[in-house]
Amino acid sequence: MTQLSPATTTTPTGGAPGAETGWWRDAVIYQVYPRSFADGNGDGMGDLAGIRQRLPYLAELGVDAVWLSPFYASPQADAGYDVSDYRVIDPMFGELADAETLIRDAHGLGLRVIVDLVPNHSSDQHAWFRRALCEGPGSPLRDRYHFRPGKGAHGEEPPNDWESVFGGPAWTRTSNPDGTPGEWYLHLFAPEQPDFNWECPAVRDEFRTVLRFWLDMGVDGFRIDVAHGMVKAEGLPDMGRGGQLELLGSQVLPFFDQDGVHEIYRDWRAILEEYGGDRIGVAEAWTPSADRTALYLRPDELHQAFNFHYLGADWDAGQLRRVIDESLDAMRPVGAATTWVLSNHDVVRHRTRLGGGLDRAHAATLLMLALPGSAYVYQGEELGLPEVEDLPDEVRQDPSFFKADGQKGLRDGCRVPLPWTAGGASYGFGGGGAWLPQPRGWADLSVEAQTGDPESTLELYRRALRVRHDHPDLGAGDAVQWLPAPEGVLAFRRGSFVCTANTTEDAVDLPAAPGRALLSSRTTESAGTLLPGDTTVWWTTS
Repeated sequence: MTQLSPATTTTPTGGAPGAETGWWRDAVIYQVYPRSFADGNGDGMGDLAGIRQRLPYLAELGVDAVWLSPFYASPQADAGYDVSDYRVIDPMFGELADAETLIRDAHGLGLRVIVDLVPNHSSDQHAWFRRALCEGPGSPLRDRYHFRPGKGAHGEEPPNDWESVFGGPAWTRTSNPDGTPGEWYLHLFAPEQPDFNWECPAVRDEFRTVLRFWLDMGVDGFRIDVAHGMVKAEGLPDMGRGGQLELLGSQVLPFFDQDGVHEIYRDWRAILEEYGGDRIGVAEAWTPSADRTALYLRPDELHQAFNFHYLGADWDAGQLRRVIDESLDAMRPVGAATTWVLSNHDVVRHRTRLGGGLDRAHAATLLMLALPGSAYVYQGEELGLPEVEDLPDEVRQDPSFFKADGQKGLRDGCRVPLPWTAGGASYGFGGGGAWLPQPRGWADLSVEAQTGDPESTLELYRRALRVRHDHPDLGAGDAVQWLPAPEGVLAFRRGSFVCTANTTEDAVDLPAAPGRALLSSRTTESAGTLLPGDTTVWWTTS
């Protein structure tokens, strides 16, 4: 643990564009993973009808917007992140009319809707890629992907040494129409996900029309998958090293975070502006530093980026303070709102990842919601769901699980369908069971069981989001004032609001109560000067 220094402030720079307004600057955005949120037709798979039925729950929870993970037509080799048609709803989720109705109903409840966009790669069943394979070398369709001849006397070696995030080479060899061995194609993820070539004008034109298609339907923005990966270094040079590729690292890679991506986002920002200033782009950009992330958020590019540096921080006061400062400092010059996130569909749920059980998870949540900017909540966080770590191998569906040197299949455990009721075959998820088995103990974690229980995680989230909405010094902003605090404790002020977070396991006596207690992550604890271990308390001095 690190002893925190006396009062310091991350001070806004005069005249910086941080004074800009926009709903996203203080929004709490709830991620819905459609497969696992709610099943409306009883086939065991979540769908758009199920999401629509549960929208009032999200409005009551107090979030501002809903982000929907992919629901497009897809062979589902990577749970919908392998898109075969960007303008068609996959039948497992419904049809286009369901999406239109969902967007309209969400807006009627005061919820904005952000949809996933997957521009780095398509499915290998996309019409372009299928034609490219069928027509063989020389086909103009091959320019829309990265097809290359192999190395070696007979082209038997991959074109370069790039690795797939899911493990193994990032190249797969094709067969020519006559059956002979052919060229190789690039896929930074699964072989069923060939990477687009963004140097090809047809690719850029296609995605302009895709953006307008969904904007015309009324969506409020796009979460851009692998936003850092679309442009590759000229000539596709070797990495020059072995070892498994990591999404978040310090090494500059020839296929991630290339400067050419920014031209694409300037083009997209102009399209978003055509539809009014309240449509946004959100980057899933894994970059080596917060400063590199900020480049995606310059005033003529995107509006938000996920703060993976915060997500990756340990439950340690010194480390958290460092990441908070770096994040705020990096975003301030470009006038972007900082985002904060603890869990999503690709990482171990934070109740499990941080250790310490529900107490620590609750404390981490209140700390996150107290920080200036926008926060993302992954479905089930508000129920205190843990990672499901004992799924049988035969039910696993994550493609990385089948690659021994890939991500080791960790993603299935955070994608288990939600429990809505305390009874029933799938705890109210749907009438036909659930596509991944739910633990027996989840009855007590269901929405039904937690609603009205003042000590439950769900009611803590509801109270926290109400306070965040009502308190004038919470939400948007670009600075905190750090206060003197005992070792292992984070303490900061935002106007008349004060947050104290004890990241240690032991109770700590504060020098004095910072004000009147608004909310404690330990609902059964009295809010005095004694701050229990793994506890965050919100205070007001007004």
